Amino acid sequence: MSASATDAALPVIAVDAMGGDSAPDEIVAGAVLAHRDRLGRIVLVGDRARLEPLLHGQAGIEIVHSAGQVPMDASASQAVRKSGGTSLGDAVDLVREGRAAAVVSAGNSGAFLAIALIRLRTIPGVARPAIGAVLPGKHGPVVLCDAGANVDCRPEWLMQFGVMGAAYARAGLGVADPRVGIVSVGEERTKGNTQSMEAAALLERAPVRFIGNVEGKDILQDVADVVVADGFVGNVILKTAEGSATYFRDVMREAYEGAGPIGKLGALFSRSVFADIRVRLDYSTYGGAPLLGVRGNCIVAHGRSDRTAIRNAIRQAAAVAGADLVGSIGAAIAA
Repeated sequence: MSASATDAALPVIAVDAMGGDSAPDEIVAGAVLAHRDRLGRIVLVGDRARLEPLLHGQAGIEIVHSAGQVPMDASASQAVRKSGGTSLGDAVDLVREGRAAAVVSAGNSGAFLAIALIRLRTIPGVARPAIGAVLPGKHGPVVLCDAGANVDCRPEWLMQFGVMGAAYARAGLGVADPRVGIVSVGEERTKGNTQSMEAAALLERAPVRFIGNVEGKDILQDVADVVVADGFVGNVILKTAEGSATYFRDVMREAYEGAGPIGKLGALFSRSVFADIRVRLDYSTYGGAPLLGVRGNCIVAHGRSDRTAIRNAIRQAAAVAGADLVGSIGAAIAA
């Protein structure tokens, strides 16, 4: 098969080139890396005059011009009202119109969620979309769902988060039979608040491999492949994990630097170990979190995403599009 024929089989990934703290430079650089890795056919959405020079003549990446931009501090309602002609709104529209298989954005996540919800709608039967963030577990990735989309939740929503998170673990991460647990204050089924205990009862009857309660200390310890929480608790867990990883790296570096010549020699011999730890703890390893429950593949990338994170977010987008994550969630919810 020729290279052009192979490329034609790749999914089209729309990228909001103007969203993110380092946009558009790092976004475009990440898109170029993804293009060279042949992860998908990349469509950059944004100001053509700013994007073209950043491609440095790289062929094969399409630009869809969009002059507007959703501010990072815009409220969700403002973003929806003013999303026409913005890079984020137009990128989501490419998915709605069937011109792209997935969309990636490192911009305003609240705006991304609201625009996707309005323009793509939810999968039939889904009460609320949820963000499925990936945490670096001891023996593999752990899906945290919800990671911030819904701060106040009903038990039946939490049950659906477990179903959608399991579908993502299978389709996007290759976990054959995901174990699903719910975050609580104790392992015993009698522990937790009313919300978590009622959600646990629903998860017992859901089409998932439910293992019960998971304490905070066990989330990364290979107890479960999917951990369910409301968006308030989930976002606190996510930000604590990110902060802890940064703290750990800083403490180790300072310890070696302050230990004199012997410490520096030890650091030199341990370089490969630290490189492995850095990769395992770095949020950019998975690149982004899927917005689960909408009728389109949407990958929410971190606002601080660099080119590596964007490349990996595009990798995630291509994976869930190829595995028909939307169809998998629809079938699971229908069950």
